[in-house]
Amino acid sequence: MNPFDILKNAQKIQEQMSGFQEKLGSIITTGASGGGLVEIDINGKLEATAVRIAPEAMGDVEMLQDLILAAFTDGTEKIREEINREVGSMTGGLNIPGFPGGM
Repeated sequence: MNPFDILKNAQKIQEQMSGFQEKLGSIITTGASGGGLVEIDINGKLEATAVRIAPEAMGDVEMLQDLILAAFTDGTEKIREEINREVGSMTGGLNIPGFPGGM
């Protein structure tokens, strides 16, 4: 393998990752719990952008707290999977330390 090819590919990946950093805010997934009683939208920057709570979930505070936590956890897992898919397509499945999906 030619070291110059590796360097050229690394530069290309770095350029793609710079563009990807900007795109992170527009990648959104929804985490849900309690069969949809609580839903939380989370973007690729791991920021919660919206919360929806069904009225029937309002009765029990402890249950509602658990549902919110579970929905957030579900959403962050989904967004991490989406980021790993996106990064994997850019890097050809290589594990690059410091990048999402890397070591």
